[in-house]
Amino acid sequence: MDVSFHSKADSRQLGGGISPPVSDLASSLPHPTSSDGSNTESATLDPQTKERRHHGDIDAPDLKGRAESSEQPVTPAPPETGDSLGPSREGSPPYPAGGALPTERQVPPAHPGREAVLPNYPGLDHAPPPGRGRQVVGVEDDISSNTEVFTYNAAHKETCEHNHERCSRHAFCTDYATGFCCHCQSRFYGNGKHCLPEGAPHRVNGKVSGQLRVGHMPVHFTDVDLHAYIVGNDGRAYTAISHIPQPAAQALLPLTPIGGLFGWLFALEKPGWENGFSLTGATFIHDMEVTFYPGEERVRITQTAEGLDPENYLSIKTNIQGQVPYIPANFTAHIAPYRELYHYSDSVVTSTSSRDYSLTFGTINQTQSYRVHQNITYQTCRHAPRRWAVPTTQQLNVDRVFALYTDEEKVLRFAVTNQIGPVEGDSEPAPVNPCYDGSHTCATTARCHPATGVDYTCECAPGYQGDGRSCMDVNECAAGFHRCGPNSVCVNLLGSYRCECRSGYEFADDRHTCVLIAPPPNPCEDGSHNCAPAGRARCIHHGGGSFSCACLPGYTGDGHQCTDVDECSENRCHPSATCSNTPGSFSCRCQPGYHGDGFQCTPDPTSGLKPCEHQQRDAQAQRTHPGALLHVPQCDEQGHFLPLQCHGSTGFCWCVDPDGREIPGTRTPPSSVPPRCGPPEPTQRPRTICERWRESLLEHYGGTPRDDQYVPQCDDLGHFTPLQCHGKSDFCWCVDKDGREVQGTRSQPGTIPACIPTVAPPTVRPTPRPDVAPPPVGTFLLYAQGQQIGHLPLNGTRLQKDTAKTLLSLHGSIVVGIDYDCRERMVYWTDVAGRTISRASLEPGAEPETIINSGLMSPEGLAIDHFRRTMYWTDSGLDKIERAKLDGSERRALFHTDLVNPRAIAVDPIRGNLYWTDWNREAPKIEMSSLDGENRRILVNKDIGLPNGLTFDPFSKLLCWADAGTKKLECTLPDGTGRRVIQNNLNYPFSIVSYADHFYHTDWRRDGVISVNRDSGQFMDEYLPEQRSHLYGITAVYPYCPTGRK
Repeated sequence: MDVSFHSKADSRQLGGGISPPVSDLASSLPHPTSSDGSNTESATLDPQTKERRHHGDIDAPDLKGRAESSEQPVTPAPPETGDSLGPSREGSPPYPAGGALPTERQVPPAHPGREAVLPNYPGLDHAPPPGRGRQVVGVEDDISSNTEVFTYNAAHKETCEHNHERCSRHAFCTDYATGFCCHCQSRFYGNGKHCLPEGAPHRVNGKVSGQLRVGHMPVHFTDVDLHAYIVGNDGRAYTAISHIPQPAAQALLPLTPIGGLFGWLFALEKPGWENGFSLTGATFIHDMEVTFYPGEERVRITQTAEGLDPENYLSIKTNIQGQVPYIPANFTAHIAPYRELYHYSDSVVTSTSSRDYSLTFGTINQTQSYRVHQNITYQTCRHAPRRWAVPTTQQLNVDRVFALYTDEEKVLRFAVTNQIGPVEGDSEPAPVNPCYDGSHTCATTARCHPATGVDYTCECAPGYQGDGRSCMDVNECAAGFHRCGPNSVCVNLLGSYRCECRSGYEFADDRHTCVLIAPPPNPCEDGSHNCAPAGRARCIHHGGGSFSCACLPGYTGDGHQCTDVDECSENRCHPSATCSNTPGSFSCRCQPGYHGDGFQCTPDPTSGLKPCEHQQRDAQAQRTHPGALLHVPQCDEQGHFLPLQCHGSTGFCWCVDPDGREIPGTRTPPSSVPPRCGPPEPTQRPRTICERWRESLLEHYGGTPRDDQYVPQCDDLGHFTPLQCHGKSDFCWCVDKDGREVQGTRSQPGTIPACIPTVAPPTVRPTPRPDVAPPPVGTFLLYAQGQQIGHLPLNGTRLQKDTAKTLLSLHGSIVVGIDYDCRERMVYWTDVAGRTISRASLEPGAEPETIINSGLMSPEGLAIDHFRRTMYWTDSGLDKIERAKLDGSERRALFHTDLVNPRAIAVDPIRGNLYWTDWNREAPKIEMSSLDGENRRILVNKDIGLPNGLTFDPFSKLLCWADAGTKKLECTLPDGTGRRVIQNNLNYPFSIVSYADHFYHTDWRRDGVISVNRDSGQFMDEYLPEQRSHLYGITAVYPYCPTGRK
């Protein structure tokens, strides 16, 4: 049988409740054929899988707990060899036509009334530990095992009153004499702590790691993905393991027990018999050792089940260690149907069997074998009386066995169909009810109930409704069948539901009630910080246990150690005032003959002396004291300070302002040329385009133009006057600010066009209105293009250029910065023409609203913090960074120094950081601070030119910028480390935003939106609007608020 796959396995991460679709696990399998050759299964499944949230999971048992020992050891029984379960190998036709079954060695059952019997592995350092009451012994010297047994601690009786939440939410709790036990409710099965619905499909997510020798070649792999899908009502189990290196994956083809574990767990049950999950629940250890023949290679496989995730998917880790025979590429493995005997005790299941497999390629057919020892340890509840006895031996019938690997997909797949029941001979089987052999026609989300003979009925699994042949999901939230408490929200799932707490609440221990989240400890409030005393420093809380220290004004240091600043040495007071330093502060007092607050002192008008004359008199009076080196100011004839002052004793000279204050940077040492002081010489402003053009034409005309020759008319500031005419003729027209003729304004003689000034923005502008149709819900880009805001939808990460449109027309505006508030679906923008910040809702019929219309000169970058309901912006005209609430209130400046050309700004609301760029051509930089303006520091100032665009991705935690000087798109971590170049061949980027694994930036050379793949750095697509002009800001609009991660 030559089989191949045609679909990829999903390698999504474990833990998110996401598993591959059934088509990934099952549709690529061949049409399975039973041993008699009949087609018994369709290759395509429609499982209608159930996603469940499990409330009341308890912690996984202590997997390091050891078995208890007794004072009297139990003598192990001698091994027995059973008869073959199938016809002799010599008389059997070859597989697959005849379906011959390999033999199995019988392993003796547990001794009645005694503790579970565990195998013992000599040579693997699994010596029996000292115990307190029982002895666990081995039955075969050649069987190794994980000897860990789980026990309940009965020293202190636990009751359902305080522990019922440890049971599954589909179980009930019962008290017994020595403690409590959990039991699954009707229509569910498991061990009580983990219960799954009968008849529903199940999923497994996990990771596989291994250190193997394939032949003599070492192969290592770590945390590759495992996904399994099980059709519970007919016993089919599909397993897919992705990204195992090819030599190891090919060599593991015969090891069907890797996926066979899930077959045993969820096997179809014959009447009175139980599959593995009914005993173990979702926490156990499956340990097996496989010995290959004839080479005697040995491999150890350990599979650890770690419970059910919130969607009721079993989580499992697999580790493979040892040596396996090498299997050449392109060989396929075939395993005949087989039977396994499983032997049961209270907390241990063991099985030993031998298996043949054939390797084929073309005409080559090789038969080899291996022997497998399996040991499954799990936790049982010992408090309940034994209502029923698990048969000490059960037989697992495994049919339709497939093991496949394709190098193109790099996916190793196993498929088995399983049925558990009594030990059977090889006589002609009696007719079997379809419920027991999986041939029924019930829905995959239904349970099959056997009736007389071959009759049966179908019943939908819990969480579904229908006739059993067709089952539909029940919306427990809408029907009121849920158990979600106050302050919670019910979310419907296929076959189930889950409860989610509202913001600010978390689940209590019962997993149904939502209680207020206790605020995290605040070191600044409880006094556990190590800042300097409160009078010298303040503690700044950053959330959780994080804080920082900052010295108070008047002190200097790192916040942990703060020393007083001597303000008097910094000449803070007026020259005619006396300075007194105090801890953390200082005071100024005007000298006699002056009045004022000490910072500004003016001569007392009653004295008749000018300030210079007052200081001159005071200094001369103090020079009478021995050793005084005071400077005596030099005054002019009117009593004013001379611009140049020199110290008579030291020889230093400096310039002063009209109030006598020294002008920084003008002091010169003795014997050097004194500084040049006094009012600066008038400077001539550079000539404008209009003036240069006018001079050029006049020179061409020889200095005096004729009456019909055109000479540009300029105003006093050198700007083009709006009305231009040919000399002294009546032929006139209007021009824009660059002197270009406005089409349609040229007049005839006798008529003068009415031209509007174009340099200054109009003081009254039309009220901007939103577009008639608001954008649909979904992810899209908003970009600023002069007097409008454009809407560009995304399909995944692809630009939907054919559905782009204008969202807002804002006549008379120049929109630069733009951002979006995901909480209230509001778009915000800055307008450098109107010198305003405005916003508009994306809801139908909403009107734009101006929220800040004063104190702005050239507002550019804009960033919205949807958590704190705050906005931040840069002003390149005032060289400031400011913040305000989203309604414009509580406005304050964060920074107004050390800024030259601030432009882009980005906020990280999760970590409370603010980032901005300054494209100062002399010293460009990217800076950061807290959202309160604390802890300002330079993040990047090397190898950057014109950092126009800046974006922070809340999902990848990367801060990225687009540089129009270096032509690079670069990213770094929030602390400035891990800097890397994404793309180094940009044109002229202006603004940038990130979404998913793509960047989108506006470009002034292309006048469009460009998309770049974050991982490869490749240019993916571009959108060029029909109306070609510069595009400015850009932002991404999500249908939800991104949460990110710290």
